[in-house]
Amino acid sequence: MHTVDNSKPEADRLTIGTCAVLLSSREVHGPGARKVQRLTPKSVGVLLALARRAGQVVTREELFADVWPDTMPTNDVLTQAVTQLRKVFAAADGGDDGTPYIETIAKTGYRLLAPVVWEDADSVTREENEIAAEAVAGNAAASAVKTPARALHRKLRRHVLLAVGLVLLTSTVVMAWLLWGRASPDARGDEVDASGTRVVGSPARPYRLITSSAAFETTPTLSPDGALVVFAKEAEGRSTLWIQSTGSTPPVALVATPANASDRFPVWSPDGRQIAFARFLPQAGCEVLLVSATGGDARRATRCDGTDMLSFSWSPDGRSLLFGSMTGAHASRGIRTLELASGRWSSLSYERGADDFDYAPQYSPDGSRIGFVRNPQVGDLWVMDADGGNAERLTNEAAEIRGWSWLHSDEIVFGRRVDSESRLYRLDVATRTLRDMGVDDARNPTVSRHGGNLAFSRDRPQYGLFRVPLTEGGGPRVRLFASSGRDGQPMVSPDGTQLAFTSDRSGTFALWWGRLDDPGSLRVVEGLRPEARQPMDWSSDGRSLLVSGRDADGLPGIYEVMPEDGRWKKLAVPVRETLQAIYGIAPGTLLVVERGDDERMTLTLFDRTQTPWKRMAALEGVSQARLDRAGNRVLFTRLATGGLWQIGTDLAADSILALNTEVPTRWRYRTWAVTGNGTVGYMSIGAGCATQFSVIAGEGASRCLDTDKFSSGNGMSLAPDGSAAFIALGIAEGADIGVMRVPKRAPRRMLGVAKWLP
Repeated sequence: MHTVDNSKPEADRLTIGTCAVLLSSREVHGPGARKVQRLTPKSVGVLLALARRAGQVVTREELFADVWPDTMPTNDVLTQAVTQLRKVFAAADGGDDGTPYIETIAKTGYRLLAPVVWEDADSVTREENEIAAEAVAGNAAASAVKTPARALHRKLRRHVLLAVGLVLLTSTVVMAWLLWGRASPDARGDEVDASGTRVVGSPARPYRLITSSAAFETTPTLSPDGALVVFAKEAEGRSTLWIQSTGSTPPVALVATPANASDRFPVWSPDGRQIAFARFLPQAGCEVLLVSATGGDARRATRCDGTDMLSFSWSPDGRSLLFGSMTGAHASRGIRTLELASGRWSSLSYERGADDFDYAPQYSPDGSRIGFVRNPQVGDLWVMDADGGNAERLTNEAAEIRGWSWLHSDEIVFGRRVDSESRLYRLDVATRTLRDMGVDDARNPTVSRHGGNLAFSRDRPQYGLFRVPLTEGGGPRVRLFASSGRDGQPMVSPDGTQLAFTSDRSGTFALWWGRLDDPGSLRVVEGLRPEARQPMDWSSDGRSLLVSGRDADGLPGIYEVMPEDGRWKKLAVPVRETLQAIYGIAPGTLLVVERGDDERMTLTLFDRTQTPWKRMAALEGVSQARLDRAGNRVLFTRLATGGLWQIGTDLAADSILALNTEVPTRWRYRTWAVTGNGTVGYMSIGAGCATQFSVIAGEGASRCLDTDKFSSGNGMSLAPDGSAAFIALGIAEGADIGVMRVPKRAPRRMLGVAKWLP
């Protein structure tokens, strides 16, 4: 057992390298410091733990036990403490953040490199007394000489204070005059907004839409000067590329797309002369093409046959393309570059896990770093040096990230799914500060290199719940619990009589329940905020269901809900971050998909009849799971690849069997369900079919459920007998391109009087 050492050191001062640390006041003094540096209490605790074992590796677990006993902190708090120590010692030493005081030991902990000298209390006291005696003697000897100078100093100080007072008085008078001369509000009581500006009509949006057709305009890319935008238009089951100005001029086709192909993912070159894009062909054919910004014939840069989740961008010099992880015939787990002139591939060497899928890499505007999304299904933003060094995570939310771009070399804008919508956020890379930009229903942001424009795809679809028959003669499809809100994740109970789903129909995103034969039974489950990324799971008797959600502090958790009574409780699942939970085959057992500190996704079997819960078995690399009671098996998808697998209900490693090696794909890993007899159905987009139902395990026919309306990608269910699918279909759809000016950089916090100077 690790013992926490809370005893106070013998001395209040120690020397680390060239810096002196006063523990009682948490101050750090050094030869290059312009001012005294002060540490936080937790940073002092980390420093003491490292100093006691100077030159040795101290693991993260030991630091957590020493500094944060009896708590469950995240890695971020330790990282912040070490970051502050490095900055303080760098400032005190007169160097920079690269001063070698604390070394990071990858996946282990930290080591203090600078020499440590503990000063005993007696020597400190003697030294302080000697300094005090010398100071008294020196002052007595020099008092007569300094008296005239001291008087002159006092006189000068009085004049300075008087001048400052006059300036303050003058500014106060001027401010009062300006306020007095300000026009008074109209006696009729004009409406004003929060800033005091008169409201003449609807409040102005920070953006304007430059397209308004019934098609889906997505994945925009801006020219370097911000004057032109190229985007993909999804219509009639295929995608084509169009170009227009950032004004409201009509778009024109960029390139002729073959009738059996779809062009997607345009990216503008840094010099504004070329556009790279992907062309998808029948039978999983794919190629990356280059075309002049003025149009014309396209030439091939490379093939990408069979690739799922393709992503690429330009290098700063425009001579190569930067690709994210690829699958299929051209598989590559990491980020690599393609030199356009020679066709030669070069892989970046950087730290990544076996299951990590790195997506949408982009060079920063100054070319010094590369940003990317790791595991975009439940992902985070990362950044590393352009050569692959110093890879670090910027966010820690396992979010569904919907496109991103560099705002500046130290600031990022990205889309993130929140409840039933996607919003734009800006992230300060240095401080990790995250700010909502006030732009809702937005994704795929792109920023011009020089023009100061930001474009994005804005869509506001309305989804309705439907029961769609899957058998001949099953009757027409029926809309369930109609509303004007966004409904999703319909989960039918094992007996086929109840339906649980998520919706914002009440104005807030919430969990709803009702009996299918009684529309009047519909009710909201109060006080619970569900997650939109993971499906719910019914108990075998239909009395309760497990729901992933977040508490009032935004922390993820698993809730057991008794929907008919409107009651719920948060389960004490002994994991750091829970993503999904399903009932096990044995009473009192749960299967939980969790994400650990190393971002590994793990399916764990728990016995919750014991306190604390007992871990019985685990399987790594799982993104989502379902229980097939008829087949006595657990079905699951993997984070690292597409496909469907099964494993025994005890998660025995030797019981794993691949059922389908291609679908579900990574993007649609949530649109599958299992019937009461073990048949697995999958919802996807087919050729000429917006909502395609396929049987991917078991017996049954595949069919097109709707040629025009798309189904939601975050969950569906099947009737116990397999006779019908319960899905959320888009009843009001469309996506347009929005354009706005790049917002001003948010000011960083300043200390002291300086923060008031602007």
